[in-house]
Amino acid sequence: MHRKRYFKLLLTSTLFLSVLSLERVSAQETTKFLSLTDAITNSLQNNQSVQLAQQDEKIAASKYNQTQAIYLPQVGFSYTAMSTNNPLNAFGFKLQQKSITMNDFNPDLLNHPNGTPDFTTKLEVMQPIINMDLWYQKKAAEKQTQIYQFQTERTKEYIRFEVQKAYLQLAFAYDAVKVLEEANKTSLAVNKYAADHFAQGLIQKSDVLNTEVHIKMVESNLAKAHSNIKNASDYLSFFMHVSAGVVYTVESAKNGNSSTSETSIQLTDNRSDFLAMQKAIEASDYAITSSKKSYLPKLNAFGSYQLNDSRMLGFGANAYLAGLQLSWDIFSGNRTKNTITTQTLERNKLKDQLTQTKDQSQVELSKALRDLNDANFEMKQQDKAIEQAAESLRILQNRYEQGLANTTDLLMATTQLSQQQLSKAQAQLTSNITRAYIQFLTSSFNK
Repeated sequence: MHRKRYFKLLLTSTLFLSVLSLERVSAQETTKFLSLTDAITNSLQNNQSVQLAQQDEKIAASKYNQTQAIYLPQVGFSYTAMSTNNPLNAFGFKLQQKSITMNDFNPDLLNHPNGTPDFTTKLEVMQPIINMDLWYQKKAAEKQTQIYQFQTERTKEYIRFEVQKAYLQLAFAYDAVKVLEEANKTSLAVNKYAADHFAQGLIQKSDVLNTEVHIKMVESNLAKAHSNIKNASDYLSFFMHVSAGVVYTVESAKNGNSSTSETSIQLTDNRSDFLAMQKAIEASDYAITSSKKSYLPKLNAFGSYQLNDSRMLGFGANAYLAGLQLSWDIFSGNRTKNTITTQTLERNKLKDQLTQTKDQSQVELSKALRDLNDANFEMKQQDKAIEQAAESLRILQNRYEQGLANTTDLLMATTQLSQQQLSKAQAQLTSNITRAYIQFLTSSFNK
């Protein structure tokens, strides 16, 4: 009875000292509570990958706006100053200026004109009327904007999954620290107990050395676990695009013990990346149609209004020109034909890639569902193993206090309990991450 009370007293004092040490370490670090909801929200708002995807979306929208040119007129304005003694141009300048006199028909002046200036103010207008190939190019550009919208959504879904995974890993790191701290307390108490009894000549020196080796091992693992907390916190900071260095405290991970049938969850064609690839196929169809429509004639209107004068900033004579142009590219050296062939092959490749992506996702989903069931089963097994390991440790502690068990057996029992607790935490982590991955695989786009 005396040994049992002494052993409990050592555990209590060690616990007190460990808490004081932890408080001193915490006082030197910046800690902050972070909920999973806040982590996801901040990441979706500030993550650079999401921002880059949104930039691509804006670029695609801007390119689509450029296609409005197939409907709108093109207007140009110019002011030109020229001077020439070329007979033809000199006479033409005077005609445009409406300043021809009888004297200008003098052969000497016609053949050897002096330098003749001309200042032209001109307004030109081009109005597209019928350009079927450009109309289908506009439809293809519209599909491109939808592609990037779906890609942005898929990027957000991926960031949401990665943040969940990082958050769960941080929660696991805290669980590991908790388990290792309990193991460290027990190891310190055993070491103190062994040292006192060695001083009394009741046990051998090797027993004390074994406890010290065990303490070093536990302390090393505990230091790594604390580092993992900082690493996981920095990783979350990276996703939220904030400065690293803050150690986050998190919510406890929830258990997921329900088994999941492989047939209860299915992929959906409404997934963002599937929809993006489908829109790419539709855009390719419009591009092919555009190339085919380039065989058709094009009809455009044009017009100009100009002012000519022999003086700078003079606007003496005016004239206009207006008309319609019907153009038809009859043969382009098989360029259009080969372009259509290339576009068709690329469209077929996109279809094959979409089929491959769906098949691969189905394989990954089936594997994830099996992994989830395995992890949940392992958690149940670990619950039983922890009970058995804890009972084994309790029995050995009683026997140790009575001098019926050696130090090595007690340390092995302590290690076994810690390993089972860590294994359960690892199984829980695997279960929760797999659930998040299944959600990522089966997500459906909703406007």
